[in-house]
Formats: sequence, C-alpha cells, structure tokens
Amino acid sequence: MLEGYRIDRQLSLGGFSVVYLAFDANGTPVAIKEYLPSGLALRASGSVLPTIADEHLAAFRQGMKCFFEEGRALAHLNHPNLVRVLNFFRANETVYLVMQYERGRTLQEHVQKHRGNLKEAFLRTVFSRLLNGLREVHSRKLLHLDIKPANIYLRNDGTPVLLDFGAARQTMARDSVVLKPMYTPGYAAPEQFHGHEEALGPWTDIYAIGASMYACLAAAAPQPADQRQTLDRLAPAAKRWAGKYSRQLLETIDGCMRIDPRARPKSMLELQRALAERLDADAGRGWFGGLRQRFVDLLSP
Repeated sequence: MLEGYRIDRQLSLGGFSVVYLAFDANGTPVAIKEYLPSGLALRASGSVLPTIADEHLAAFRQGMKCFFEEGRALAHLNHPNLVRVLNFFRANETVYLVMQYERGRTLQEHVQKHRGNLKEAFLRTVFSRLLNGLREVHSRKLLHLDIKPANIYLRNDGTPVLLDFGAARQTMARDSVVLKPMYTPGYAAPEQFHGHEEALGPWTDIYAIGASMYACLAAAAPQPADQRQTLDRLAPAAKRWAGKYSRQLLETIDGCMRIDPRARPKSMLELQRALAERLDADAGRGWFGGLRQRFVDLLSP
C-alpha cells in the first residue's frame, strides 16, 4: 500500500524512475511513477526507503525537487492528448506521480509491428492530434524535451497520448555534475547537447516530432543530432521515401529536422497546418475528404 493506493506490479524501469500499476480506493487502475534515479540511489531488498550515498545526496534532492515541480506543472494540464497527472506526493523519502492508466500500445510497438507499411493518413492523423497536446504544453511555457515513439501511446481507439515529460531530467542535469543529460539520441535536437537552457524552445520539441515521424518510416531512430553536426549522414526523407509518400509530407519531416532551429517550423500550429495541407488538396474525395474535416476540427482552438 502507498498513500491509499494498492501497488499491483511494476510496469517499467528506467534510469530515472520506476512505474507501477496500482489501484485507488475505488479499484480504478492508475500508473504511479516513482522518482528513483539509478545513478544516485539504490533500494535494498525488503526496504521501501532509497539508499543514497552522502556524495549523491545533494543531487538526489535537487532532482527530487524538479520531479515534484514537474508533477505540479503537469497536474494543471488536462488535455486528451497528454498524460493526465491525477495526484503527486512525497513518501518514502522520494516523490510519486499518480497518472491515469491508459490501455493500448506505444507508437514504437505499432511501428515495429507494421514495419514499412504505415499509411500516410495514419501518420498525419496521429501527429496532428499529438500536436494539439503540445500546443497546450507550449501555451503554458513548458517543453516536453523527450518526444519519441516510445513516449507516444496509442489508446485502443487509436488516439495518441504524449507520455513521460523530460523537463525535470533536463533541469536536474544542469544542476548536477553526477547525472548526465538524459536525452534520447536520434530524437534530441542539436541544442539539447549544448546544455544551455536559453537555447531551448518550442523548436526543440519540433525537431523531436520530425525525428519521430522519420523513425516511423525507417522503423529505427535517425542519426543523432550531435553526429549530424560533425558529419551529416542522414538521408533526407524526401529522397529516401520518394514516390512512397507525398513529397509535401517528406519535406515537412525534413524541415522539422533542420540543424538550424531558425529553419524549422516556427510553431506547432504551423506544423499542424503543414500536415493538413495534403488533405486540403484532396478535399471532397471520398473518405479522404472526411479525414480532412477531422483535421480542420483538430486545428480549432
């Protein structure tokens, strides 16, 4: 038991946290994320308290503070395309986030299952809906900083949900010499490798959206941005998949992945409009015209 929640089992374990399946007092399933960075803390068998070496204590506490603040910020977000934080609290000398439990699969799992056979309409629909959630995030002066197919969840009805915000990890990395920045190679924008907070912005998440779309087509992460700055070996989407997908979609992906942030789309709304452009051209053509209307609805405030 944990603050009225019954822990059922562990769902995932990462370098920064542990996620559990739990049930609240009404028997409703929830996902509980526990702050437990493996580089700083250990948990002995049979103990609920983390064991932290004295030299790591300051970094652990700073990261815990950032994790708690992340929970506070996310608790104010209520959007169908963002993971819903229901509660956050301190216990067992660490911090926990209680999130709505979603049933479905990650986009990464979907891509691997349908390797090489993803439809353009599927990509446009999923990412345009996802951008609705990111518009809400950016409107509150927040960034995600860890967008990738593994952090995009597809509910059983196909609607996408953005998981696992990276803001707390990024903050903790800046304040600690112990923890390295926990970005994901291939999806992190070039400016994330520099460690300068002022260089980050909505354009940083836009790069990750482009890299995620690229990965959906390639079924693998693209070349890491720091390597691209030295020797860019990334084949442009417009060349690699020419003839298989519309040129406009492929050029949109390439535009999001420009090394220079100023060359990327300026906002999530601009990127959404680019994703809807093909649908504008096909308006009124059977089911595709209906799909276009759904995009128009998605783009409304």
